[in-house]
Amino acid sequence: MRINTIDLIAGARPNFMKIAPIIDALKAAEGRGGALRYRLIHTGHHYDKAMSGSFFAQLGIPEPDINLEVGSGTQAGQTAAIMVRYEKVLLKQRSDLCLVEGDVTSTMACSIAARKCGVPVAHVEGGIRPGGWTMPEEINRVVTDSISNWFFTTSEVANANLR
Repeated sequence: MRINTIDLIAGARPNFMKIAPIIDALKAAEGRGGALRYRLIHTGHHYDKAMSGSFFAQLGIPEPDINLEVGSGTQAGQTAAIMVRYEKVLLKQRSDLCLVEGDVTSTMACSIAARKCGVPVAHVEGGIRPGGWTMPEEINRVVTDSISNWFFTTSEVANANLR
């Protein structure tokens, strides 16, 4: 499988910090003749300028190519809105890979939409288990890990959790 275009998903503050070095690496590879292109997709999960715009500026992250502008709401409402809006993006112009990070609602929702559209998923921080089904993040991680194609893990514990 050849990957030319990667969707980098960023929806909430923890994603912004994780996406910055990935963008830096892709830009560095491009400077060395690398051919990977990316679309930065902001789901709008954290939409306040103080919550996202300032982080983008501080971390040197470019303006998003696409902003799904989901906004606030219940867990189910946000998940549904992200899935519907990201699916529309993929149906209009499919990417070759959806790269998600961490454990926020955007991570799980975009993973599901991507896989249903036939786009493989890579999960940065796959395999981490904060512990406990009372945490929405635990559900997001387990669902995302169960449908991801590739995992970028942080520890042997995370590797063991995936095995």
